[in-house]
Amino acid sequence: MADPLARFSRFPLAHLPTPLTEMARLRTALAQRMNTMPPRLFIKRDDCTGLAGGGNKTRKLEFLIGDALEKGCDTIVTAGALQSNHARQTAAAAAAAGLRCVLVLFDSVPYDEHAYRRSGNLLLDRILGADVRVEPADADAGAVFRRIMAEIEAGSGKPYLVPVGGSNAVGSLGYVAAYLEIADEIAACGFDASRIVHASSSGGTQAGLVAGRMLRGAGPSIMGINVYRSDNGAMTDDIQALAAKTTTLLGLSSPNSDAVVLDGAHLGTRYGMPTPEMIAAVECVAREEGVLLDPVYTGKGMAGFIAQIVAGRHADIEALVFLHTGGMPGLFAYEAEF
Repeated sequence: MADPLARFSRFPLAHLPTPLTEMARLRTALAQRMNTMPPRLFIKRDDCTGLAGGGNKTRKLEFLIGDALEKGCDTIVTAGALQSNHARQTAAAAAAAGLRCVLVLFDSVPYDEHAYRRSGNLLLDRILGADVRVEPADADAGAVFRRIMAEIEAGSGKPYLVPVGGSNAVGSLGYVAAYLEIADEIAACGFDASRIVHASSSGGTQAGLVAGRMLRGAGPSIMGINVYRSDNGAMTDDIQALAAKTTTLLGLSSPNSDAVVLDGAHLGTRYGMPTPEMIAAVECVAREEGVLLDPVYTGKGMAGFIAQIVAGRHADIEALVFLHTGGMPGLFAYEAEF
């Protein structure tokens, strides 16, 4: 079968396919809480994509860096919070492609532990050679980007702006490809009813998965765990719109209006702020499976995944796949919580 994404520019960065492994010990532990056996549990290890600690942004950056190179750009510009996994992977991707990188990090998470402001992803950004610019939470993002883009152009550079999380239609192609990979792996295991559950934030991963399911025509259903915004309805609408842009890029019709399913019950007080459920989930998966999650994304995503299973929400499913989107370096920034 011809590669449906072959017509798009792509710069190879990821170690693919990433492992899909069963979480038998976690399943047994949850069965003890439930007094019944939950579905088979699997974890898709996109923390093992291999780029400077791995993570889901590597798949997106293959297409974004490919597009930047095709357009003759020499500097990548992107943004995130101080402990952005996306910023760390973007800095690494730019280095691998021989491009300069400017990271605009907004001090938007009211978490004042010393390690948060010195270690984790922020330390790695600097080791990777990125030009790190820290801006206050209330900075005018548009004005900041206009200033930086003009500065690069004034120095005869050609900037390429990567959106937060790599979440536009081009970046979402990475998770179109990932959906095809996961669906084929699950089909090879012989499961008829399966579902992918993952932490959802800037939306590109979920939008790509939704578009990938449309492209394939069948396969696991998709459920996001909102770890990003308090307005779950608005976030759902934004992911739905991005999924439609991604399917348009692929030459497909728009997804159905109910294609994006997003559980908004596990965010806590706000993005980036720890919850007791996140801490318990990180420690549980570490001690049952030897797998490290992160405090901001996969920890809260796993907390939601476990809560849904214990509540019997997936009782009609044979196989549940938790998509591990990476972020382990963030643990070092939140060491006070553990």
